[in-house]
Amino acid sequence: MPKTFSKWLVAAVFAAPLGAAAEGMPLMELTAGIHRIEAEVAATQQNRMQGLMHRKSMAPQRGMLFVFDADARHCMWMRNTYLPLAVAFLDDQGRILNVEEMQPQTENNHCAAAPARYALEMNTGWFRARGIGPGARIGGIERASVPR
Repeated sequence: MPKTFSKWLVAAVFAAPLGAAAEGMPLMELTAGIHRIEAEVAATQQNRMQGLMHRKSMAPQRGMLFVFDADARHCMWMRNTYLPLAVAFLDDQGRILNVEEMQPQTENNHCAAAPARYALEMNTGWFRARGIGPGARIGGIERASVPR
């Protein structure tokens, strides 16, 4: 393969959009300070109900963004979810309201501290390890899918 073709191919791969996740949800790029997040977007009721249930692993930079159709004190739980997760509840500007750590296969409610428009689930400890907490802003949220 000629060197110019292989350079073009590498450039095209890195310039391509994130596409869709294995579960059929679209992917989008978000940022938390200097940290890049590949977020699956759960913007439909069916996707929000499924969430990360039945998954056995998730890459460190991966997460799931839940897009709600109204600001409310939304709550999350971990029924049929095998991964320990952290959830950040976000306002409509992408500012973190609160972060909750959640244990696998439990039915405890983890709720937004104030009306939230989004919830971002990452592997447990992800926010804490990066010093990201209430008041921090998640970048790119304005490009999230419209809830359906």
